[in-house]
Amino acid sequence: MTTFDDREHAFEAKFAHDEEMNFKAIARRNKLVGLWAAGLLGKTGEAATDYAKSVVLADFEEAGHEDVVRKLAADLGDKADAATIRAKMDELLPQAKAQIMTEVG
Repeated sequence: MTTFDDREHAFEAKFAHDEEMNFKAIARRNKLVGLWAAGLLGKTGEAATDYAKSVVLADFEEAGHEDVVRKLAADLGDKADAATIRAKMDELLPQAKAQIMTEVG
């Protein structure tokens, strides 16, 4: 194998790893925002966990996070608007990334 091939394989491996980590962080962020929303809805315990799982699953409907925003906005009604939900998602992403890195490291 040439040095170029080695570099190419290393780049591909890093890209795959970074994509996997990003996917896990987004899923964790969605879980965290789901738990936040569950609290606003008065859900606790297993009901809150189940609701958070439904938020994670909502992200698979289409590319991007607007499917999650729509679900939460519909479920929360006047408790939180789309802008508040997006801000909460932005706030929780670094926390989700930190949790993932702690688990991996």
